[in-house]
Amino acid sequence: MIETNFLLTALVVLLALAFDFINGFHDTANAIATSISTRALKPRIAIVLASTMNLAGALAFTGVAKTIGGKIANPFALEDGLYIVTAALIAAIAWNLITWYYGIPSSSSHALIGSLVGAVLASAGFAAVNFKGFVNILEALIFSPILAFVTGYVIMSLIKIIFYHAHPVKLNRRFRVLQIFTAAWQAFSHGTNDAQKSMGIITFALIAGGFQQEMEIQSWVKISAALAMAMGTSFGGWKIIKTVGSRIIKIEPSNGFAADFTSASVILLATLLKLPVSTTHVISSSVMGVGAAKRFHAVKWGTAQKIITAWLITLPVTIVLAALVYMLMDLFLPI
Repeated sequence: MIETNFLLTALVVLLALAFDFINGFHDTANAIATSISTRALKPRIAIVLASTMNLAGALAFTGVAKTIGGKIANPFALEDGLYIVTAALIAAIAWNLITWYYGIPSSSSHALIGSLVGAVLASAGFAAVNFKGFVNILEALIFSPILAFVTGYVIMSLIKIIFYHAHPVKLNRRFRVLQIFTAAWQAFSHGTNDAQKSMGIITFALIAGGFQQEMEIQSWVKISAALAMAMGTSFGGWKIIKTVGSRIIKIEPSNGFAADFTSASVILLATLLKLPVSTTHVISSSVMGVGAAKRFHAVKWGTAQKIITAWLITLPVTIVLAALVYMLMDLFLPI
């Protein structure tokens, strides 16, 4: 039994790090899309910057990891917690790869949280899900993009008023410089929130496997998850960059700055509150809010509609997908 637990825990760690790696090129692409689109940063430099700042952000906090590890379900009370986490990670990775292939900036956070809920439901039923914790997380996932849209709209409106008489060429040059700093801050904030989700899942597995007795994030878990995300970021996510950087609105340095500043602030606020949010939702919503402030018709609402549709279907699809994966495991493995 101990040997089985060890092998399953090792598998979960590998799957969680694979999820973090995929998350790196799937979600982190959003953090540098605007700075690449406005040519504030060259693609290779932007990716190196994002990788470095993601690593720093991932090592800075642990509150979100503890929320993921203990607020959706109690790892101490689940008999087959390792199988649950395995099924959840397989489902989340599958959905991330599908949406990445089609260039859809869907939410890795939604995918992971939905998958964990689906696997718990298939294993132990509704009673095993901590719906209070799940609802708190769901509220953060829903309201953070709304906050990002409104904040982006307000900041862009202020920029339009303050720099109304500014020379366009000089203004663009100044905001391109500022975008370097906001891109770095955005990548840092992304690391503070997204990398912690895998840390929480690994900790969940360590507790379920009997290798840890308290909800604390071990140093090797933090370092390995941070490195996996940084490595994923270094590979880039060009399909996602193209969607966020050009297919929502025509990005210019001033609105790129406004979008980056907005999304980085909202994500970091969520991290400080120990709440997991979808960095994809927040970044895309800030771009939409900024675009709407500049010219409402400048937003390519057809692309926005596709992104919102992906947001809406991710949770239910991954809940069902993870439940199916768990049931297949139950059918073929001695759970």
